[in-house]
Amino acid sequence: MKFVSASPCRILAVIATVWTFPQAYGSGYGQLPFDMQEVKAPSIPEYTVSLIDFGATGDGHHDNTEAFQRAFEHLKEKGGGHLNVEPGIWLTGPIALESNTDLHLEHGSILLFSDNRDDYPLFRWDVADNPARECVSPISAFDKHDISITGHGTINGRGEIWRPVKKMKLTNNQWKKLYGGGTLSDDGHIWYPSESIKECTHEKIGGAAPDDDLAWESMREFLRPVMVLPVRCERVLFEDVTFENSPRWNVRPLLCRDVTLRNVTIRNPAYAQNGDGLDIESCSNVHVTGCTFDVGDDAICIKSGKDRAGRMRGAPTSNVLIEECKVYSGHGGFVIGSEMSGGVYDVAVRNCLFIGTDTGIKFKSTRGRGGAVRGIHISDIKMVGIAGDAITADLYYGRKAAGQHAEPVDESTPVFDGISISGISCTGAARAIWLNGLPEMPIRNISISNSIISAEAGAIINNADSVTLHNVNINHSTGSRLTVTNTANPTADPSAATAAVVSTQKRHSARLLNGVLSCKPDNLKLQNVGVSE
Repeated sequence: MKFVSASPCRILAVIATVWTFPQAYGSGYGQLPFDMQEVKAPSIPEYTVSLIDFGATGDGHHDNTEAFQRAFEHLKEKGGGHLNVEPGIWLTGPIALESNTDLHLEHGSILLFSDNRDDYPLFRWDVADNPARECVSPISAFDKHDISITGHGTINGRGEIWRPVKKMKLTNNQWKKLYGGGTLSDDGHIWYPSESIKECTHEKIGGAAPDDDLAWESMREFLRPVMVLPVRCERVLFEDVTFENSPRWNVRPLLCRDVTLRNVTIRNPAYAQNGDGLDIESCSNVHVTGCTFDVGDDAICIKSGKDRAGRMRGAPTSNVLIEECKVYSGHGGFVIGSEMSGGVYDVAVRNCLFIGTDTGIKFKSTRGRGGAVRGIHISDIKMVGIAGDAITADLYYGRKAAGQHAEPVDESTPVFDGISISGISCTGAARAIWLNGLPEMPIRNISISNSIISAEAGAIINNADSVTLHNVNINHSTGSRLTVTNTANPTADPSAATAAVVSTQKRHSARLLNGVLSCKPDNLKLQNVGVSE
């Protein structure tokens, strides 16, 4: 095994084979690299009632929708309190939370939502003057304060009645045992829960007039709800509960302040279409700690609105601390984007474990989004068995192969500037690092340090400016260890010209071959970078 290090152009120093990963910052809000006030907990009166008191039956067959409504209306009249749900299977339709209330699910209780899509009417709501339509969420809260869902019970959103399923994501036996009813796509590769879901498309939705109620109603079943949706709420707590089997995303706090998720479990089948775990959107002061995710799409995701609507809303996600979390299945362990048009800043992620996710740390956006992502600090992340990239930042998300023709910079150009990643330990990935900016807007000021990544392929950096790799050891088995293309103002090293790779563009590109860095990019710093073979 050979370890090499880069001064401006030649790899010289030897790197230690024993690694320790001290935390970049300690525990607690005061140890964060940005100012963050302690997240406020909800204030809820001690008054407690039982769901049974309102005529509920936990046999899995009795409809308890009215019992939940009566219970929350009663708590509202009393000024708040706790609604206790005993062990049992509590079938219900949508639930609307009230201020100063706690929905407490005892161990052994299952909140099972209705499998009748007609129980979830279509509704229109405005978020910062941006009208939207979708089906009513199983659990929602609009403009409330001091709300919580606690206890060791389970909330099941009956996602199977909503989600299309792709055959490629299932085994043959799973496909044969797919839910009764429904219909198949014309090529037989996608199962749809209903004919109306099959016939609807995003293009059809985009062409519907905002006030054409009949057209929207015809598409209702396609407009799947988020399972848990607090909007414009303050002091929100989810603790110890299991959220599972959502119609679309599982938990989506939107435009909320002071949000805590502590020791919750969020699950979806691995094949769940759009089955995100947690989507924190346009929120401030958020603490996620000790949570476990096993989902069908992105696990822990930061968003702030999409395209012009997100920019007009102008509500960034900021002051977020995510720590001590574990992610199993998921498209990404920790993700920012692609809907980040309102901006994202001051986010810390530390001491997490990603096992078998498609990617580990993922930043994604594309032209048209706009918005800026700054002040992101990720440290002490352990990864095992990552199917794709351990670390990726791609500004061509959802597009075909990245072209190198610059486009004019305007408010729709996304900006990623100021990301610090340290203490990464990854055993097994398809590729170590993939940084892919735009020609007109390179990814800037990216620091990766004190990390060991074992992967099939090495690192590729394209359209980037001021990237620092410090004490990074990449163990790869195929291809080049490090490929750098279209960086700002690179200069070919004459002494290694025979190893240089020159692109067809105006800028030079460089590749690390056999321990020799064949260029000297002015804004790419390689300090004690370890590569092995």
